[in-house]
Amino acid sequence: MSQSQDSLSNEVLPPDEAAVPADQAEENGVDTLPSLGEQLRQTELLAAEHHDAWLRAKAETENVRRRAQEDISKAAKFAIEKFANELLVVKDSLEQTLAVEGATPEAIREGVDLTLKNLAKAFEKSGLAEINPVGEKFDPHKHQAISAVPSEQPANTVVQVFQKGYLLEGRVLRPALVAVAQSA
Repeated sequence: MSQSQDSLSNEVLPPDEAAVPADQAEENGVDTLPSLGEQLRQTELLAAEHHDAWLRAKAETENVRRRAQEDISKAAKFAIEKFANELLVVKDSLEQTLAVEGATPEAIREGVDLTLKNLAKAFEKSGLAEINPVGEKFDPHKHQAISAVPSEQPANTVVQVFQKGYLLEGRVLRPALVAVAQSA
C-alpha cells in the first residue's frame, strides 16, 4: 500500500446523517423523512379510503342499475294503462246501449255511433291510425292485396278495402286487405 492510500483509509469521515438512527436524529435536531413504517401506514390509510370510495361508487352504480331495471319493468307492465282507461269509456258506452230496454233501431244506432266515436278518440290518443287507402297506389308495406279486379283506374291502384289497416305511431300494426286495379 502506498502512503496516500494509507492516509485515506485512516481518515475519519463525518458520520452520515442517514446512518444515524431516527431516535438519535430527532434528539440531535436533525429533520428526517418519515420512516418507512409511517409512509406505509399513510399509504394503507389512503388505500383504505380509496377502496371505501370505490365500494360506495360500485354500490351506487348497482342501485342505479336496479332502479333502472325496475323502471323498465314498470313501464312495460303499465304501458297499456292509458289505452286501457280510454277503452273503459267504450265499454261503458256499449253497456249503456245494451241496458236500454225497448230501444228503437235509431237509438241503438245512435249509441253505436257514439261508441265508435269514443273508440276512434281512444285510438287517436294512443297513436293508432287507420289505413283506408281507396284511390291510393298499392303499397306492399301498408296493404295486402287479396284480389285484382278490372278497373278504369290505373294499374295497382287500390279500388276496394275489405278490412282497414292500422298504424301504431307510424309503424304498420295491421296491413289493409285490399283489391287493386288490374291493367286492362
